[in-house]
Amino acid sequence: MREQLLVIDEGTTSTRAMLFAKDGRCLGVQQRELRQYYPAPGWVEHDPEEIWAKSLACAQAIVVGAGGADRIAAIGITNQRETILFWSRRTGRALGPAIVWQDRRTAALCNALKETDHEPSLQAITGLLLDPYFSASKVRWALEHWPDVAEAGDDLMIGTVESWLVYRLSGGLHVTDATNASRTALMNIGVGRWDDGLLDLWRVQEAALPRIVDCAGEIGWTKPELFGAPILIAGLAGDQQAASIGQACLRPGDTKATYGTGAFILTSTGRKQPRSEHRLLSTIAWQLGGVREYALEGSAFVAGSLVKWLRDELGLLGSAAESEALARSVPDSGGVAIVPALSGLGAPHWRPDARGAITGLSFGVTRAHIARAALEAMAHQSHDLMTAFASDGATWGTLKIDGGMAANDCLAQDLADVLGVPVERPAFVETTALGAAMLAGVGCGLFASLEEAASMRGAVQRFEPAKDEETRSARLELWKRALTAVLAQTQS
Repeated sequence: MREQLLVIDEGTTSTRAMLFAKDGRCLGVQQRELRQYYPAPGWVEHDPEEIWAKSLACAQAIVVGAGGADRIAAIGITNQRETILFWSRRTGRALGPAIVWQDRRTAALCNALKETDHEPSLQAITGLLLDPYFSASKVRWALEHWPDVAEAGDDLMIGTVESWLVYRLSGGLHVTDATNASRTALMNIGVGRWDDGLLDLWRVQEAALPRIVDCAGEIGWTKPELFGAPILIAGLAGDQQAASIGQACLRPGDTKATYGTGAFILTSTGRKQPRSEHRLLSTIAWQLGGVREYALEGSAFVAGSLVKWLRDELGLLGSAAESEALARSVPDSGGVAIVPALSGLGAPHWRPDARGAITGLSFGVTRAHIARAALEAMAHQSHDLMTAFASDGATWGTLKIDGGMAANDCLAQDLADVLGVPVERPAFVETTALGAAMLAGVGCGLFASLEEAASMRGAVQRFEPAKDEETRSARLELWKRALTAVLAQTQS
């Protein structure tokens, strides 16, 4: 019996393929870096053809390593959300760059719509806010500024990354799963379909959009020539929803935080669609059999990308892994605080025009203090989000963490200390890919339910709060002053 699951995990800075056994063991990994393009301040783009070529190359290498397509039960796909792509129905080729979720080019458009009071109705329908983060404003911008997109007419196809990959893998199937659709600001998440009023607002033709499907099931089949034989595509989910599933956040109140390029926190609310009064997001956690489960979400746009920036642009780190050793070499940040608004501020502030700051510099500050302040910024942003979640009635009891940064023990302990709650980290921190494997396992029949598939998660490690209240309060006050200064500068 086929029991191996192939996952394509297409992220912001790299794409990879992973092979999982039914018991959750990772049997192989292939990864390729993706180039990001910055054609103007605040703009972030990918090459769609690079995404496809490198994702395919990774998947093909994994299939060969597994012993062939007949050893693979199903494929699961998880992806960077909100990034939007445009391609030709006739040729299957991209009509322009992919506009990445981090992109801020539509800030003025979103602000103009806020001023005409569109946000309350949009939030009620989509669970989202008017921000360049979400896909719809990017689509409208492309339709207004890129002739190849604007003039495509009936030839135009629009989709998020998983939609693009399924289209190319299958040779023409145009679908999106409910989690990714819920991040576009085009979907009514209460009824599970594209909303006519929002399509009019963003000037999008529904014919160009994919069909919304469940996150698990017989979604489609790959073209035989890609892997030597067809493979069932049986699981789809946006990266943060996949991570939540991989962390077994399957009951109302379960909370996970992924610290990757950005930081994304979801609390499950079950089949009840949450309504935030504190500028958090309502989103679809997963959809099975046409039934939707929901989550409350808060997002910080910059997490691991801050460390990458310190390494690549400022040269303060030789490697990302060096940040932990440097941070541990000093007892504190020396009064330095970093507000990592390198691509604006996400929840609960939603200030796309904000810019980052490093405060408290003196001649006594070393790169070790800056490295520590960079890691501490993760706990500071998370505390702002924890406060907002609690105000919306979603109190965190335990925080389950994952993502590339979660492997850092210094970060995990700092989160527990500043948040004042236990932090739980699985032995296998790449739970985004694991969640996609769980969905694929359900979709192909290896598991009867997500609860059964949760056996793939494995062992966990706990970090208990250890800081005294005085130290914790001083840290939060330092952050508050730095954040207030950044927000004041933005308003001036």
